[in-house]
Amino acid sequence: MTRLLHANLVAYRRDGRWRGLLLRGASGAGKSDLSLRLVQRGWRLAADDRVIVWTSGGRPWGRAPQTLSGLMEVRGVGVLPFGALAYVEINQVIECAPADELERIPAPTTTNLCGVELPFCRLHAAAASAPEKAIVFCGASCV
Repeated sequence: MTRLLHANLVAYRRDGRWRGLLLRGASGAGKSDLSLRLVQRGWRLAADDRVIVWTSGGRPWGRAPQTLSGLMEVRGVGVLPFGALAYVEINQVIECAPADELERIPAPTTTNLCGVELPFCRLHAAAASAPEKAIVFCGASCV
């Protein structure tokens, strides 16, 4: 079973493989902006705006719909081509949320994606430190 989500999917490399971070949130919450800032730090785009999600081997995977593959909306600039991964395993989820809705020190939590529990946190995507917080959350290095 596949699902189409309004989200972004970016990936970082650790232990010799790509690991996906699903960014979800309302329209205008900063998913594409945070994705762009992570890509500028060496991460890879897998999907912008829409993500097809499915499970295989008990793990969630994601990719862009064919019509959006390799494209990213850069608000105020346009829709631009970006080298993108064809698909990636999803390992963590970040919800992009307004700053005033975030807890200062939240308890570690998970979220269910296609029947799989994944590490989850909420970030204010527009914050200057959002990419670094995403990197720390994922245990990734700044490539």
